[in-house]
Amino acid sequence: MRSRPAALIFILLTALIDIVGIGIIIPVLPGLVKELAGSEVAGARTIGVLTAAYAVMQFIFAPILGVLSDRFGRRPVLLFALTGMGLDYLLLAFAPNLAWLFVGRVIAGITGASLTVANAYIADVSAPEERAKNFGLLGAMFGVGFILGPALGGFLGEYGLRVPFLAAAALTGLNVLYGLFVLPESLPASSRGKAMRRSDLNPLLPLRALGEYPILRSLALVFVLLGLAGQTIFSTWVLYTEGTLSWTPAQNGVALAFFGLLTAAVQGGLIGPFMARFGERRTIMTGLVSSTLEFLVLSVARSGALLYASLVVGALGGLANPAIQGLISKQVDETEQGRVQGAITSLNSLVAVVGPILATNVYALGVGRSFHGSAFLMGAVLSLAGTLLMLNVLRGIPGTGRGEVSGRVVG
Repeated sequence: MRSRPAALIFILLTALIDIVGIGIIIPVLPGLVKELAGSEVAGARTIGVLTAAYAVMQFIFAPILGVLSDRFGRRPVLLFALTGMGLDYLLLAFAPNLAWLFVGRVIAGITGASLTVANAYIADVSAPEERAKNFGLLGAMFGVGFILGPALGGFLGEYGLRVPFLAAAALTGLNVLYGLFVLPESLPASSRGKAMRRSDLNPLLPLRALGEYPILRSLALVFVLLGLAGQTIFSTWVLYTEGTLSWTPAQNGVALAFFGLLTAAVQGGLIGPFMARFGERRTIMTGLVSSTLEFLVLSVARSGALLYASLVVGALGGLANPAIQGLISKQVDETEQGRVQGAITSLNSLVAVVGPILATNVYALGVGRSFHGSAFLMGAVLSLAGTLLMLNVLRGIPGTGRGEVSGRVVG
């Protein structure tokens, strides 16, 4: 397959606008939930339930949308996903109670396939040897989005907790227009899969793809452990900083923007040279060890300086995911990229059903015992277990040079 730089630029811009919209609401969503719930502990548990509701819907619908993107193309499915996100932001902006927040999260979960489709789009327009680098560029867009989004959201949050949601809805609307009039289709009609079958409606069925490819079968448990660890940050960061340091939305926005800047630098500038110098194995392991250290620092951080130090260490964790994504894509047929990406998203969504509830309840228990870092300590244990398992998995994969994985793995 020949690389298509123009199409790559289009999808990266789409992802950037999407992530800016998501990033805008991060500094203020926990505050809005706590306001409607009435207390920090109730708010923490409610955030877990809302996040789990999103994940349940994504678990059911993301693999279906992945199959649809294989059948009808990436562009229409991406437009559908973005439209759903825009509706979610509007509901969040005007929600009078927690029930309406729940409805909004359900809608977002049903249409939350933008990452799945973006990953498949990247695979469509990239040569196999370029995919890890291009997945890194997609990660860099996430980093840039989390520079602009949280900073803007923190600033707007000073004028009201609901103002950032309106801004996110407007940005998503612009993204829909961009996709409608500018974004080209990446999957030619000749490469599209068969018609959708009734069995494709089974949300558990796509997980079979994890067993059809040996590397995915081996990595399934690693994804579970690392996904559970990652949920501790997604679910409790703002709760932790507000409860421990009394940070405002603006302070959280600045910190998250700083992390986005570091992530963009690592995934946009460092991962290519790092992969070339050290190979996939060492790149993955460096990222995973860095993530484990980040959780450990967070669990004991009681000052802004330590929190920022954890972000510096954690940014290096961004080396792992693009390398793993590139490794996975090498094992998959061209016509199966959307299906397999949907299966990975399905697994991550299944983990995200349990992860937020687990993380927020551990956090709430820790608050009751004056230990706000309990969820991060749990994340460190889970991340360490995933790192050790990944090390064992990589030892069983034939490689060349500086740890590069060559060709497909024979299971």
